[in-house]
Amino acid sequence: MPTISKGHKLQTVITTFEVNPGTCDDLLDELRGTCDDFISEQPGFVSATLHVNDAQTRIANYSQWETREDFQAMLRSDEMRVRSRRINDLCKNFAPVMYDVVYTSA
Repeated sequence: MPTISKGHKLQTVITTFEVNPGTCDDLLDELRGTCDDFISEQPGFVSATLHVNDAQTRIANYSQWETREDFQAMLRSDEMRVRSRRINDLCKNFAPVMYDVVYTSA
């Protein structure tokens, strides 16, 4: 379960994917499988959530990691390199960006 808090010392990564509506479900299936079968088993993984806009042209993945190094190690793994190529084939582009939480409001 994601915890979003300024004082929480987790690495937040938001990855956005630009897709065609016709490939949105295919990419979601690939992302779910990648997370369930591989990413969630990696050291330092905390949580991941997928979000889709109503036009099915954008997907956002909000993930949390114990450290920046854990996330980077997962990205550099041979398995993730193979999966990233499949993901890339299903979208126009994607960009993972690391963030720090600086403000929350309930």
